[in-house]
Amino acid sequence: MKRDQFSSHKMDENHFHWKECITRQEEIYERQDEVRSPFARDYTRLLHCTAYRRLKHKTQVFFAPLNDHICTRIEHVNHVASVSHTISASLGLNTELAAAIAIGHDIGHAPFGHTGEAILSGIASGETGCRFWHEQNSLRFADFFETLPDPNGNETNLNLTYAVRDGIILHCGEYDENQLIPRNHKINLYDIVKPGQYAPYTWEGCVVKFSDKIAYIGRDIEDALTLNILTFGQLRELTAIIKNHSGVTLPRINNTVLINCFISDLCQNSSPEKGIGFSDDYLALMSAFREFMRTNVYVHKRLEVYQEYAKLIIESIYATLKDFYRAEDTVEWLRRKHRNKYPLLTEYFAEWILKFSDLQGSAKSKRCTNASIYKIGNPKDYNQAVIDFITGMTDSFALRVFGELTSF
Repeated sequence: MKRDQFSSHKMDENHFHWKECITRQEEIYERQDEVRSPFARDYTRLLHCTAYRRLKHKTQVFFAPLNDHICTRIEHVNHVASVSHTISASLGLNTELAAAIAIGHDIGHAPFGHTGEAILSGIASGETGCRFWHEQNSLRFADFFETLPDPNGNETNLNLTYAVRDGIILHCGEYDENQLIPRNHKINLYDIVKPGQYAPYTWEGCVVKFSDKIAYIGRDIEDALTLNILTFGQLRELTAIIKNHSGVTLPRINNTVLINCFISDLCQNSSPEKGIGFSDDYLALMSAFREFMRTNVYVHKRLEVYQEYAKLIIESIYATLKDFYRAEDTVEWLRRKHRNKYPLLTEYFAEWILKFSDLQGSAKSKRCTNASIYKIGNPKDYNQAVIDFITGMTDSFALRVFGELTSF
């Protein structure tokens, strides 16, 4: 395997897209003693934002597990960052850019995993005319909802670089495309209307897209075995699948082996001429593994009850908050009429409205300089605010709110 074969395509000061890639929507403060690169700054800004912290209580595949060793969303994100670093370092790409994209790629994921995403997409389509998809929502959280204090104590938006924002919205690893080559033109990222519509703008973004695939397949198999959702008989079926791919040699089916073998194959079969991708054998194996998991795990009977429960929770919270709408009087109505009944829900949602709407005379802190994105007098904007608020919830917070709604 030839190392560093992408080094001349690395996103750094010598790349012809460098200036475009490090542009921000607004400039962030500068320090005279700053030792970090633009992408390293993005990494730490994402690392310290609240949406990243909440990922530790969001579902990856298996809902609110009592078993501490079942993968959560934050573990998945860190696994993607690890895989991305290994591949980028081997190929000679910018590991700091790959790490920043990886750590931020799921900050807009809904509670209750892809079940929650599907439920919210259905609500959004009916109420706002727009579907919900977590890749775009991760970009929206990075751009509008997440704030950090600057050295003067002012809360400001993250203002990430274009390359990181681009990698976040285009990270989707759920398609079987191969030999991915970055696009050669900069676009308005809000013109992207569906996952997989464009290739990322950087090679590092392409690496993260493949790392997302590599990171979850082995861990999902491992967790399914731990929870007795996947039997050892079905594990033998996986062994048979491998035997049908003569170009693949896996000494054992576990997370360690799978990650190592897929990374090794990707690095051996990628080149600037062909693009980032697996060999034909490993691409077919990845597709076979994913089809096996869709058939035997992701639609397992034990998950059906959880899916219905998640649907009840999300739809109940949405219906309750939608009913609270009183245009410009919404916050006052929340606090005057419902604070005693639903103290947790009303106070947090009131703070959300005050921070992100154009409500005049609000109690928004003078130190919050983030943009206002909702016109509170517009019911459609209000419905969007409710959806956005729910997407930011952890599983555990949504459960607490639901408990509040159902207690007397």
